[in-house]
Amino acid sequence: MMPISGNTDTIDERNVVIQPLSKFWFQSKVAGVDVLRLDLLHPVVSGNKWYKLRLNMAYAIDNGFKTVVTFGGGYSNHLVATAYAAQMFGLRSVGVVRGVYAEPTATLNDCQRFGMELHFVTKDFYGNKGDAEFLKELTADFDSTYIVPEGGANERGRTGAGLIDRFVSKKYTHIALAVGTGTTLAGLRNKLPLQQKILGFAPFKNAGSMAADINHHILPEKQRAWELLVKWHFGGFGKRTPELVEFMNDFYRETHIPLDIVYTSKMMFGIRDMLEACEFNSADRILCIHSGGLQGNSSVKDLLVY
Repeated sequence: MMPISGNTDTIDERNVVIQPLSKFWFQSKVAGVDVLRLDLLHPVVSGNKWYKLRLNMAYAIDNGFKTVVTFGGGYSNHLVATAYAAQMFGLRSVGVVRGVYAEPTATLNDCQRFGMELHFVTKDFYGNKGDAEFLKELTADFDSTYIVPEGGANERGRTGAGLIDRFVSKKYTHIALAVGTGTTLAGLRNKLPLQQKILGFAPFKNAGSMAADINHHILPEKQRAWELLVKWHFGGFGKRTPELVEFMNDFYRETHIPLDIVYTSKMMFGIRDMLEACEFNSADRILCIHSGGLQGNSSVKDLLVY
């Protein structure tokens, strides 16, 4: 993909690098651990967010839609990325936000700064976001509306996420990534060779039930070539412990790679635990996908060294 230019900015894959971790970090228990720095793609539409959005945005523009409507919580990286991408391409954006906030979060402030109109709904009301009649009523007042599901979780999002495969060499035996909706995992699993195993790290409780839904979008012959890891949630989505924050700071001191508190920190913590437990073979090579989302660190910025 060549640089993508909107009205106000450029997203360029040449910013992305693969950064090897030192042998000290993985203690020679595998042949290598590298980090795919998708966080360097763009400061706002970073990581996998852009890949899940790019085909959705192209579809909206090509089909004459004027407004993009999407969904997320008060700390949603997807909402911010959609707001920014819509602004880039001259589209109006509307965010339906789960929950009511006495004060807007830093994330929601960013959404508004990038021109997104926010509509707050109760959690029960939000649960109807997949219902056709609900969506019809919700968008009745908006001009020429295209709906992007939460997390970009549709076929265009999965196909776009699959394009990340261009960075993944065949030398890697395992691909690690954090899981939100499972869109990126499904898209990549369908594109990558069967022999490369994908490890999905869920950062929230009770995630095991989503495995069947993810498999629904994966080619039958590849449905056993991935694993959903649910152990490293640290209390739930957006939750943290002093141990996790200490790990993030130590990891940055060692590697100069900033992790985010919601997703990639928990993934890398899990990878470290798996290495220490000798759950890989000595010949394995692991690629960890840094999916961006660093704006989520605004809530813990006083605790981090970066």
